[in-house]
Amino acid sequence: MPDIIIKSLEEKTFGAYCAMPQGGRGPGLIVIQEIFGVNAGMRSICDAFAAQGYIAICPDLFWRQQPGVELTDKTPAEWDRAMALCNGFDAEAGVRDLLSTLGHIRSMHGCSGKVGSVGYCLGGKMAYLMSSRSDVDASVSYYGIGLDGMLDEIHDIRMPLMLHIAALDKYVPNPVRAKILKAIERNPKISAHVYEGADHAFARPDGVTYNKAAADLANERTMGFFKEYLSH
Repeated sequence: MPDIIIKSLEEKTFGAYCAMPQGGRGPGLIVIQEIFGVNAGMRSICDAFAAQGYIAICPDLFWRQQPGVELTDKTPAEWDRAMALCNGFDAEAGVRDLLSTLGHIRSMHGCSGKVGSVGYCLGGKMAYLMSSRSDVDASVSYYGIGLDGMLDEIHDIRMPLMLHIAALDKYVPNPVRAKILKAIERNPKISAHVYEGADHAFARPDGVTYNKAAADLANERTMGFFKEYLSH
C-alpha cells in the first residue's frame, strides 16, 4: 500500500490497492474498507474479485487522518485505534474520495465502463451512500453501520443495491434492523438478506466473528448480483 495513486477532488492524492483481472480487462469494482484500513483482509477480498474478472480497487479512506493504516481485529490496542479512526472519519469527505476513485477506475485502460461498489462495516455505510449519491452501476453493503440514520436517501437510489445484514449484529439491533427493512420496501431497487446466527463482520477473512456458511452464501449472492448488473 499504496499500489496506485488517486487524485482527490481537492487536488491532493491518496493511495489505493489495485488488483487486476487476468487479461487486464473487465468491469470495475470499488472495494470499500472496514475500520481497520486497507489491510491484508481487504487486499485478499480485492484479489478474489480480480480472480472473478473485476478491476478491484480499495482506496485508503483514512488518508486524511493517517495514510496507510493496516490493523486487525485481534488485539484491544488495534480495536481502540480502529474505533478512534472511525470516530474521526468524515463521511462526506469519504464520499468525495470514492467519487474520485469511481472516476479513476472508469478512466483506466481495460475498464468496461461499468463500475460497482462493495463495502464492509464502515464500507457498507459508504456503499449505501455511493448508491444514493453517485451513478455507480450497482452496490453491495455488508453489515453497514448507521444506515438507519440515512433512510431519507432511499428515494435517491436509482441503481441496484443489495444489503447483507447479520441477525446478531450488535451495531444493528433488532428494532433498527426492522426499521431499515421496512423503509427499503419503498424502493424496488433495494434488496436485503438477513443471515440468522451470523454476527457483525461474518464475512471478514480470518476475522474473529467469521461465519463460513453465511459468508459463502453472501459472497455467492454478491457475485451473482454483480454478474447481472456489471457484466453486460
